[in-house]
Amino acid sequence: MTQQQAKIGIVTVSDRASAGIYEDLSGKAIIDTLTEYLSSDWQAEYRLIPDEQPLIEQTLIELAEQQGCCLIVTTGGTGPAKRDVTPEATEAVCDRLMPGFGELMRQESLKYVPTAILSRQTAGLRGSCLIINLPGKPKAIRQCLDAVFPAVPYCIDLMDGPYLQCNEAVMQAFRPKS
Repeated sequence: MTQQQAKIGIVTVSDRASAGIYEDLSGKAIIDTLTEYLSSDWQAEYRLIPDEQPLIEQTLIELAEQQGCCLIVTTGGTGPAKRDVTPEATEAVCDRLMPGFGELMRQESLKYVPTAILSRQTAGLRGSCLIINLPGKPKAIRQCLDAVFPAVPYCIDLMDGPYLQCNEAVMQAFRPKS
């Protein structure tokens, strides 16, 4: 049996990075982290877009449906600023929400900064794709992914997605004993 290659969407939502004002370090941090976590074959589908809700929604739909991503990880646009609309876009395109992801990420971030309560990141399912919103800071991205990623491979299993094998020395995925 050949293992199907997983496609994972990485979406940086940032007016300034998308305008070339500064480099997208957050998207790179996600790719680097997933490269460390995963030992199975995967391909990144990377997008860098401004904080525009219709464009965020369109990008999430395109990655889930046209590109066939089993997982989409966004960074940016989760704070209280008027232009921060990533959670609204995520909720608009998801069939079902997975609030435990946001709850755990905020809980983890609170260990480091009291402003974690200002973060509105969430997660949800669109078809057979899991969409997770992460904060915009590279350090916070790693902290949040370390907290929630153990559940991600099993979630994708339950949606009949590709089997994500983790590098056990770095990330231990939880799968119930069958």
